[in-house]
Amino acid sequence: MATDASITALLGPTNTGKTHRAVERMLEHESGMIGLPLRLLAREVYDKVSARVGERRVALVTGEEKRVPAQPAYWVSTVEAMPMDRAVDFLAVDEIQLAAHRERGHVFTDRLLHARGRIETWFLGAETLRPLLATHLPNAELRRHPRLSRLRHAGSATLGQLPPRSAVVAFSMARVYEIAERLRRRRGGAAVVLGALSPRARNAQVAMFQSGEVDHMVATDAIGMGLNLDLAHVAFADLEKFDGKRPRPLEPAELAQIAGRAGRFQNDGTFGTLAPLPPLPERLARCIETHSFAAERVLIWRASDLDTSSVAALIASLKRAPTHRALRLVEQADDFSALSTLARDPEVVARTTDPARVRLLWETCQIPDYRQLMPEAHARLIREVFVELCDRGRLGKDRLARHIRRVDDPSGDIETLLGRMAAIRTWTYVASHAGWVDDPEHFQATARAVEDRLSDALSARLVERFVERSRPKKHAGVPVDGPWARAFERAGAFSHLLAQVRSGATPESDEAWVTRLVDAPHECFALDARGRIVADGRELGVLTRGPDRVRPEVRVTLEGEVSTGARARLVRRLAAFSRDVVAELFAPLHAPSASELSPAGRGLIYQLERELGTLLSGPAAEQLACLTPRDREILAEMGVITGERAIYLKSGLGPRAVEQRAALWNVHAESPIAPPREPSFAVGRLTPAERRGLLALGYLTEGTRAVRVDLADAPRGRRRRRRKRRPRAASPPAS
Repeated sequence: MATDASITALLGPTNTGKTHRAVERMLEHESGMIGLPLRLLAREVYDKVSARVGERRVALVTGEEKRVPAQPAYWVSTVEAMPMDRAVDFLAVDEIQLAAHRERGHVFTDRLLHARGRIETWFLGAETLRPLLATHLPNAELRRHPRLSRLRHAGSATLGQLPPRSAVVAFSMARVYEIAERLRRRRGGAAVVLGALSPRARNAQVAMFQSGEVDHMVATDAIGMGLNLDLAHVAFADLEKFDGKRPRPLEPAELAQIAGRAGRFQNDGTFGTLAPLPPLPERLARCIETHSFAAERVLIWRASDLDTSSVAALIASLKRAPTHRALRLVEQADDFSALSTLARDPEVVARTTDPARVRLLWETCQIPDYRQLMPEAHARLIREVFVELCDRGRLGKDRLARHIRRVDDPSGDIETLLGRMAAIRTWTYVASHAGWVDDPEHFQATARAVEDRLSDALSARLVERFVERSRPKKHAGVPVDGPWARAFERAGAFSHLLAQVRSGATPESDEAWVTRLVDAPHECFALDARGRIVADGRELGVLTRGPDRVRPEVRVTLEGEVSTGARARLVRRLAAFSRDVVAELFAPLHAPSASELSPAGRGLIYQLERELGTLLSGPAAEQLACLTPRDREILAEMGVITGERAIYLKSGLGPRAVEQRAALWNVHAESPIAPPREPSFAVGRLTPAERRGLLALGYLTEGTRAVRVDLADAPRGRRRRRRKRRPRAASPPAS
């Protein structure tokens, strides 16, 4: 992918807007790709991008999740899963300082050295990488971005002293559970965010925190990588973590990455410790406040050009030492550990008789160890997959289905559900390899459905265990009293919850319903001519006025029925649906051949889309005169018809398309217009606005009738041919 395109590094602490700038810059290009360090963050960015341009133009690729439409323009991915064979105009990699990470660093280093956009490449990360970037990318532009808000050390605090909108960070699940239990007893409850949560379960917890249902969060360092939260304060419950081999103190830059989640945009934030830990040493606190840390000295590296002639040759190439002194060979990698174990298995070695089998073995060794078992146990799973692929060419449907069914059980406690979720993530990853399974789409959908059920059950268990929702028995019409209700009413965000409690509904049911809608495909939604978006037989939202007719905004109409956090996610999904409607309606105008149009041709396409598919020929006469023969050929391929009176998009005249055009027109119209059901119908005296509305829906007015444009105005060439074929009147006989 390497090219001579421009390379830019955006360097700075947290809350500098680096990721936001990269996403905005990507959308300025015709195509782009961004690699992110976490599956959760990739999903968050995917949601934002698809809300802007529609889900049909955006692909999401992670180890377990692949949403790839037919012709995506933009790719959002985890760094490990970036599809490096895809050429894009713009490419970005976030948190590039992870190139110095002892386990994952070699992947980020590979992207730093080899991943490039055709036109522009951005790397986003910490200032600590500046010297190494200058060494390895001498032609790159290195920009420094200051933090948008101030970060201040606030010392040590007890749980009772924590300010609202605080996150307590711990580094083991046992500690997270312990602190969350204490917060439930002391402060009414807490949201819980773990790296092992699925996006669905994590979103439910974050939505509960964001909407104010709980005022505190307990999390692992999973919140440290760019997840956007309205945090005012971060308190460290521990200052060391287990790194896979032994406990070690957190490095200053790691503390800063997590502490920097406090404060958002221009809101200041604070950080400190949780008693009985003492305050951070003054020198360390000042380093975090001023974002001053020692520069990284080496990047973690591993060869990417591997020798697959044999297992021994593959291992030797993976052990190859780097030639540059600023690169260090990775010491610990799960895939290499699995390969080393299986290289001692006679049955595995006997099946690696050619390079294709060696490559297959290496691919299976990269199945992530989501279950965090002993290395030998994970190697046994990889061996099972590899042997069956070698012997049968595919994983047996019955065996794969059996593995999935085994974990499809939403009962049990939090730890049990987390274990099942890790297992289903493994089989989702396996099913995402089209060459490994028959009917991969079926198994991916099945595995995702199981993950969704486990996620919903896990969300419910987390709320049951860590959120105090003591309430009176459910009796319709009986007021809810006591400190629980009064506290909720003071918070101002609980009218929907109180209504559910008074009616006897389960508070989590609507959250699960919204989550299902957010994950639903385009076909599950419908848009009527009045701009209402409907799914599950319920009106969810309505189109509202946007910058122009083809970029409407969306307003959710479920006021008071779902929480603030759930409503925000639903707005994102409905916005993406509206963008998809527009993209589908005018898809022919954005065919690949559109890039070959002259300026006059591109201008005509732009006007045609903004006028919802029909233009009068008169105002466009100058552009029509400037069209080249190739322009006319491309326009004909798109289905753009040029008549004597109008220019129109042929595919936009069907009943469904006309209804969608009516919805887009009515958002900006003073008086709505109903979509016509007949190709021709009588009309009375029309105002100019009504004539423009009918034109936007593909109808020309002729006296007292409105006629569909393809019937009222035949193409120019056809009209000329008709004139030529018309017989002349016979001359009177000579007298």
